[in-house]
Amino acid sequence: MTASNTRDRILDSLQDILVDEGYSGVTLEAVARDASVSKGGLLYHFPSKAAMLTGLIERLSALAEEEFREAVEGGEGVVRVFLRTSLPRSPQERELYWAVIAALRGQEDLPEEATRRVRYLFSRWGELLHEELDDPVLAEIILRAGDGLYMSAIAGLPQPDPELTRRMIDRLAEAADKVRRER
Repeated sequence: MTASNTRDRILDSLQDILVDEGYSGVTLEAVARDASVSKGGLLYHFPSKAAMLTGLIERLSALAEEEFREAVEGGEGVVRVFLRTSLPRSPQERELYWAVIAALRGQEDLPEEATRRVRYLFSRWGELLHEELDDPVLAEIILRAGDGLYMSAIAGLPQPDPELTRRMIDRLAEAADKVRRER
C-alpha cells in the first residue's frame, strides 16, 4: 500500500467522522481505527488533529481549484459554474462543509495557513466574478446570491423550490451574459 493511499484513507476516515459525529468526535485513535492504520501510521502522515484537518482542507482546496479552472477555461463561464457549485451535490457534501466550517470556527490550534486557505477559496470566486463581468454591482450580487445558497444549504435551512432556484440562476446568468468581458 502506498503512502498516498494511506493518507487518502486517513482523510476519508476523518471526513466520515466529521460528517457523522462532528469535530468533537475526531480523535487520533478514532481516525486510525476507522482508517485501519496504527496510531503510529496515522502520526507519520498527520502529527496532530489540526494537521489532519489541514490535510482535509488541502484536499478540498484541490477540488475547488479544479472548479476555478473549469469556470475560467470551460465554455460554461464563471457565473454559471459558481452558481451551480454553490449548491451541495449531496447530503454528505453538505454535512462535510458544515463540519469543516464548524471545526474552523472552534479551533484556535489550527495553523493560520488552513484558515487562510479557506478564506482564499471564498474570496477567489469573487475575484473571478469581478474579472469576468464589466458590472461590479452585478458581480457582487451574484457572489452574495451564491454564498447565500451555499450557506443556507449547508446550515440545513429551508430551501426554495428547485424550479425557482433554477430560474434565479438562469436570470442571473442571463444578466451576466450581457456584461461579460471577452476572453
